[in-house]
Amino acid sequence: MGNETEKPDFSNVQGGAESAPAAAPDFSNVQGGSASAPAAGVQTYTVVPGDSLSKIAKQVYGNANDWKRIFEANRDQLSDPDRIKPGQILTIPTDQ
Repeated sequence: MGNETEKPDFSNVQGGAESAPAAAPDFSNVQGGSASAPAAGVQTYTVVPGDSLSKIAKQVYGNANDWKRIFEANRDQLSDPDRIKPGQILTIPTDQ
């Protein structure tokens, strides 16, 4: 057990491990509209500026008068069908 008090000398060690920086992820092809995997018979829609329930109904169902289906499915977050906000995620029932 001789020289246990002697410590190794690392004074001449230099760092410098180099690696290429990680490539940034490319999200250029990502499209919005669905917040999560919807249940069967249901999809989601993210409101954008200029949307109305009738405009969304026309797009989804082909009939603007079906806006009430969307309104009823979202009563938990909508109290007035004329007051939807960009960024809101609405449930869109697809079953009749």
